[in-house]
Amino acid sequence: EDILNRLPPDSGLPAEPEMWSQWQQGLSVRITLRKDPKRLRMLLIMDNLAGHLTPSFVGWLFDHGVMPLYTPVGGSWLNLSESMQHILVQRALAGQDLHMPEQIIFNLEQAARAWNKNPTPFTWGGRRHVRRQRARERMHRLAASGACVLRPLRRSRAAVAQWQKAWRTPH
Repeated sequence: EDILNRLPPDSGLPAEPEMWSQWQQGLSVRITLRKDPKRLRMLLIMDNLAGHLTPSFVGWLFDHGVMPLYTPVGGSWLNLSESMQHILVQRALAGQDLHMPEQIIFNLEQAARAWNKNPTPFTWGGRRHVRRQRARERMHRLAASGACVLRPLRRSRAAVAQWQKAWRTPH
């Protein structure tokens, strides 16, 4: 409530249900909206904990003009979504002096539209991938296990011959 009290009482956004439903486009599970929604004041992104999904909590959010959006369950979506968020914020808000939520929303939507016209494909990799790959190359795997050592183990020819002899099938 403290955060909501600091928001302007009128965000300037229309109170129509279309404004609420706009933020549900593309979601696999849509929230049932009330017949006469309050003016949308905030988007709240949360995880899927059971307490965040209770009808009483969601109703309280709706009564205060807050639209809950839930993060997907499982997967590596967070890495990708954080990357996309970083790019959008840099493109839309860097160097701007924005004070009104409408200005921020407008800039973010414009940046997203421009990016969608000429999207940049994401590929997993980059500096972290290269660094990990180099570390893997410095390691020496032990047989078919996932275990590794920093330097190769020396095997005597006699030990290798004895091992091979033990595993030969007699004819």
